[in-house]
Amino acid sequence: MESLARRTAFAGWRSWTACAILVPLGAVLIWGGVILLSLGGSPYYVLAGLTLFTTATFAWRRERRAVHVYAAFLIATCAWAFYEVGTDGWQLMPRLVAPTVLAIVLLLLAGGAKLGRRFRNGAGLVLALVIAVPLGLLAHQTQAVRPDPMLERGVGRPTGQVSPVKDADSVAEDWRHYGSDRGGSRFSSLDQLTPANVGKLKLAWTYRAGILPEGNSGLQVTPLKVGDRLFLCTGYNDIISLDAETGKEMWRFRAKSDLRNIGLATCRGVAWYRAPGVSGLCAERIIAGTVDARLLAADAATGRPCSDFGNKGQVSLLAGMGKVIKGNYYVTSAPTVARGKVVIGGWVSDGEAWGEPSGVIRAFDAVTGRLAWAWDMGRPDRRGLPPGGEEYTRSTPNSWAPMSADDELGLVYIPTGNATPDYFGGQRRSFDDRYASSVVALDAGTGALRWSFQTTHHDLWDYDVASQPTLVDLVIDGRIRKALVQPTKRGEVFVLDRETGKPLKSVEERPVPTGGIVPGERVSPTQPFSTGMPSFRGPDLAETAMWGITPIDQLWCRIRFKQARYDGTMTPPGTQPNIAYPGFIGGMNWGGVSVDPERGLMVANMMRVPVSVQLVPRAEAERQGIRLTVGAPGRHQRGWQVQAGTPYAARVQPFLSPLGTPCNAPPYGLVSAVDLASGKLVWSQRLGTARDSGPLGVPSMLPLPMGLPNIGGSVVTRGGLVFIAASQERSLKALDVRTGKQLWVGRLPTGGHATPMTYRSPRSGRQFVLIAAGGNLVLNTPASDTIMAFALPK
Repeated sequence: MESLARRTAFAGWRSWTACAILVPLGAVLIWGGVILLSLGGSPYYVLAGLTLFTTATFAWRRERRAVHVYAAFLIATCAWAFYEVGTDGWQLMPRLVAPTVLAIVLLLLAGGAKLGRRFRNGAGLVLALVIAVPLGLLAHQTQAVRPDPMLERGVGRPTGQVSPVKDADSVAEDWRHYGSDRGGSRFSSLDQLTPANVGKLKLAWTYRAGILPEGNSGLQVTPLKVGDRLFLCTGYNDIISLDAETGKEMWRFRAKSDLRNIGLATCRGVAWYRAPGVSGLCAERIIAGTVDARLLAADAATGRPCSDFGNKGQVSLLAGMGKVIKGNYYVTSAPTVARGKVVIGGWVSDGEAWGEPSGVIRAFDAVTGRLAWAWDMGRPDRRGLPPGGEEYTRSTPNSWAPMSADDELGLVYIPTGNATPDYFGGQRRSFDDRYASSVVALDAGTGALRWSFQTTHHDLWDYDVASQPTLVDLVIDGRIRKALVQPTKRGEVFVLDRETGKPLKSVEERPVPTGGIVPGERVSPTQPFSTGMPSFRGPDLAETAMWGITPIDQLWCRIRFKQARYDGTMTPPGTQPNIAYPGFIGGMNWGGVSVDPERGLMVANMMRVPVSVQLVPRAEAERQGIRLTVGAPGRHQRGWQVQAGTPYAARVQPFLSPLGTPCNAPPYGLVSAVDLASGKLVWSQRLGTARDSGPLGVPSMLPLPMGLPNIGGSVVTRGGLVFIAASQERSLKALDVRTGKQLWVGRLPTGGHATPMTYRSPRSGRQFVLIAAGGNLVLNTPASDTIMAFALPK
């Protein structure tokens, strides 16, 4: 590079062009660098800006030293980059690629038309090497963690080491419950598809369910399969039956849901129930909740309403709830049927106000629709409807996520949400603090509390338990233990005894940050950490972990990080912007985990995306126009949660760069396998490539495994496969459950933010894999109404 510089010089318009590029870039780096330095951050950006100014000065004078100075800067930048982040390819890219591209531009300007062959044979090789190094490291680092050699050889653990909870109505070729079984294992015993033939999967059929004109009703459903029929729901609660072989619509129950003021119309699943002693109409029925707070029952054969269920096939879920503002209480998850009872919770718009609707858990008779019991944590002694003039206790933690059930034990397992509102807990009562962000076991017959285990104490981060509890039997110390695996948004996975709620894998109470809280607030000095299982929350954030597509937005993220309050995981919110990591999306969200009992593995996908949270005094929020408005939910007002009736509103936003990418470095999403017996990580793989995402929402088309934000879950099969979509990449993937190796990719029209399912068609005997490709507003993937089924060719 130096010998080339001695023979070339900037001249004429090239000098002007070089200065026009270098001066504004240098000014931005100096300006931002000074701010960062004043916050105690890295001096690199100030020095980089000064170097660009120096280079521009020499270019203006048409001196060869311009190239010399920039060459020295590029070498120093390489040394700084490796010093800060080592050999992390994704971290090296924003530090090295842009300065290298600028070096190429400057060399072209300095050498003019004569540069050609010299550039290709000299400096070009050096610069190409600078770019190739992070790309090579990136390609190497995106491979899966080396698997356990025993699993790699396909040996697995002895049969009986891990087993799912058995259902009396289980049929291998079907998928009769939301999570495959009542215990939510998401495991299929089908083995027609294997690592050897899964690469031959082809699209078998596509079904379009119909989407709202507003486009906010992307499908997130996991259909059921019983016999030769599939059953699913749309975001606007129509219930649909399809032919399992062809995808042809057999019937549609039109729910006619009132969608006014509904922030996001979602239905993730339905329940199937065979009524004992009932014949004819509704002997088998499909039961679903709605976004306008109803419980519906339709005949599985015809789609006609079950006239014996409630009022002509529907039950209002607003009875006993008192005043409910439209859109502040409704159902998004599939109901759970246990011992003839339909157990259901509800989604509550818990960022709106103190005094939101109750989080009461209710059970209805699956045949008649009559209320069987209610668990109101504020009035645990009262199991029926409140007497006239009263209502279920308001603002109690709700349960919007999928539930699980063990019919043998007669227990229903309830993942509970945060107490309302999310980010200020000064008004919470003792029962709120006891049951919020927990898993609770209730007697399926009576609703009586058996036990509860709290995953987050006095939750101020919106870490409500969003994942379905997964029930498995584990061999521990030579004994079969009835276990419950509970993933959390925190990235902690708790393994509990499902009979008692006591941890089967070690849990420790550890000190967490307590400073910076607002007057009237309190905070738990410790939080539970699952030390017997891997943590998926990711390493604590640091300035060096801030990321960007370019050095400019990386600098912006560094400044924002240093300006925010971040003392590590569980930093409580305050009036200064703070960073919550993982953010309220997770960690693990409603996709939950899947369990392979044949190999003793738990498969989990998770996110690592921080959010910025700031509490704003009520008077200031009022001045900014942040207040409750009927028909316009406050949580949708530019990232605000109103939290009316408390001293503070909350500004909650993803921690993103100006280009719309997360400020922390990739990976943002992972899929991993854990040996349930030992609690050790077996493999971990970045979930999703950068093909369909990029800055400002523009797809990069780069098939580089990056690890993307994801919502949805996985399915594992006896054939040794994991099927998962979930990420922003528009693809359904098949992985080898033993190693995490990707074996097949099926393209989707948009993000498949749902949990897939698999079944065998009685007509052709083929094993199908089905996914709802519905998109997601939060993850910025377009809404769709598409169901896609894949199978081996006939």
